[in-house]
Amino acid sequence: MKTPPESFLIFKEELKKAILEKERLQREYESKLANMNNELERLKEQIAAQQELMKTTLEYAIRLEENLDSFKVEVANAPTLKKKSFH
Repeated sequence: MKTPPESFLIFKEELKKAILEKERLQREYESKLANMNNELERLKEQIAAQQELMKTTLEYAIRLEENLDSFKVEVANAPTLKKKSFH
């Protein structure tokens, strides 16, 4: 049986190194992608919470405006009372 040429053995070793490097890079990529997805999910939750807060705030402001309008009407329709003097 013939011994393979030295260049073939070097090539084979370099190929193993390249495969290991590819696997390492793949794991690193998947890890970074998972971290980014987690961060994206947190950001989506924060945005949803902020949107809900804005919605609640707008609803509250609308109710206040409606109450103010009805109070203005009530004051306008109230009979004028004589001002009592302390003198």
